Amino acid sequence: MKIVKFILCLLFGIMFINAGLNKFLNYSPTPKLTEAQLKIYAAFGEIGWLLPLVGAVEIIGGLLFIFPKTRALGAIIILPVMVGIVVHNLFRDPSTTGIIISAALFLINIWILIDNKGKYKNLVG
Repeated sequence: MKIVKFILCLLFGIMFINAGLNKFLNYSPTPKLTEAQLKIYAAFGEIGWLLPLVGAVEIIGGLLFIFPKTRALGAIIILPVMVGIVVHNLFRDPSTTGIIISAALFLINIWILIDNKGKYKNLVG
């Protein structure tokens, strides 16, 4: 079970590192977007600091998520981004593939949060 957790966390971390780096380097092709999605991304572009901030959070959270000693912190850092991804896929891009992938990643994030709940006791109590 330990090796499965490591592999899932490694893949999770790499996906977020890749997504974060893409926000800075724009190396991945953009999928075809609807007019509503184009308006959303144009609005994000108007807020000049938003996408670099999300990209930095994705890179830092992804790196922390890979290593067992920092995984609990990475799971907390990446959680707000993960919630945004799930909500976006449910309401703005309801493709089956996007929902399945975001739900799977969200479940991995929740699993790691629950697995490390003892490390969070001082934060909430």
